[in-house]
Amino acid sequence: MGSEKAEKKKRSIVSKMIIAVVMGFVCGIIAILVRNAVGGEDNAGWRIVNAILFQDITATKGFNGIGLFYIVGQFFMRGLQLAIVPLVLTSLSLALCSLADPKKLGRIAGKTLVTYICFYVVAAALAGAAAYFVKEMGGFDVSLPSKAADAITTMDGYNPLVTLINAVPSNIFEAFSSNNSILAVVVVSIILGLCMTKMGDKAEPLKRVLENLGDVVQLWLNFLINRIGPAAIFCMITRALAVYGTEYIRPTLVWMVTTIVVSLVLVCTIYPVGIFLTTRLNPIPFLKKVFKVGLFAAATNSSAATLPLNTKTCTEELGCSEEISSFVLPTGMTINMNGTTAMHMIAVTFIATAAGIEVTPATLAVAAFLSICTAMGTPAIPVAGTTMVYVVMMGLGMNTELCMIGYSLVLAMNYLPGMAVITLNVIGDAATDVIISFKEGVLDRKKYNS
Repeated sequence: MGSEKAEKKKRSIVSKMIIAVVMGFVCGIIAILVRNAVGGEDNAGWRIVNAILFQDITATKGFNGIGLFYIVGQFFMRGLQLAIVPLVLTSLSLALCSLADPKKLGRIAGKTLVTYICFYVVAAALAGAAAYFVKEMGGFDVSLPSKAADAITTMDGYNPLVTLINAVPSNIFEAFSSNNSILAVVVVSIILGLCMTKMGDKAEPLKRVLENLGDVVQLWLNFLINRIGPAAIFCMITRALAVYGTEYIRPTLVWMVTTIVVSLVLVCTIYPVGIFLTTRLNPIPFLKKVFKVGLFAAATNSSAATLPLNTKTCTEELGCSEEISSFVLPTGMTINMNGTTAMHMIAVTFIATAAGIEVTPATLAVAAFLSICTAMGTPAIPVAGTTMVYVVMMGLGMNTELCMIGYSLVLAMNYLPGMAVITLNVIGDAATDVIISFKEGVLDRKKYNS
């Protein structure tokens, strides 16, 4: 009964998001037509409309504006910013603490973690390469108005090794006081999680505090996304079109198509190749049998809802051990989000390029590290993976208004790409289950090849 209510609630928020996106584009295009019909930005009537609805009230010339749409969008974005540091701290430290539970440690846990990390790295590298190619081909370019182009900030050149030094904060409170020090927060979270594991039962009080803090953050994000999200998405899309025109439509569609294509290509390549290289088994039976798992995951957009079918397929059709499956698959549902990392690489490249910020291979390498660390600790909240794009953005210093516009479009248009991304996640869990069962000598080859 509870799962049915949760599913209805999820369908409700998806419906609201879709309506908000459609209405945002409709109202935004109407605003463009009205602006052009009255003679452009210099018309007195349009200036009044702009001051009431779209004005950036924090700008020098915005002191006499109201900016209703801007205010709603800022409330939403700042609400997300509010949760970033505690979200990373609690989710990542507790994920490591849970994974490294002494009761779960051992040969199987070690092999499982290594396999997941290998898939993470390969997915991040290939998705980053694809995003960089699309970016070089001009797929994410935006022709910005002159006044917006003047406000562009770029990432300064620096020795990439400086990132290693900055990753270890000299003052923990200073690291927690800014969303621009996310890499340092990630490192502190890793240290905290490992130390809590080493302490064992002594760390239980601290673990409960972090769990409670994580619950508070999740409750806040649920409220923010479910209640405020649709209205904020509508306001941000409408304002983006009214202020910047239709320039963002094409690169947003390119981002969606790129994410979907890359995710599906990775599903059909890295997992079959990984199974063949590690087990020398024919990967074709694997692809045929997990096809329905991927289809179910895409339809429900839920890894949790797909877990029973994934378990049944792995044990009854792929010949995996029930004991190993009972550990590998739930663990993968928690920490294996390589599809999310692939999406992050493409989204960050799109957002930065559309905002006029140059993206280099070194930038993508830092983005991959941040994405893998945060994706492994991503909690089970609505559009969690897309929310964590903001963490990667802050870690890269992408905090301009143009970046926020790109992020709002990614957040709003994530449903279809998310269907492909979650397929990459759940099939990765099944592939890891096959590999670990084979390495442990308990894979039923007759079932696998049948």
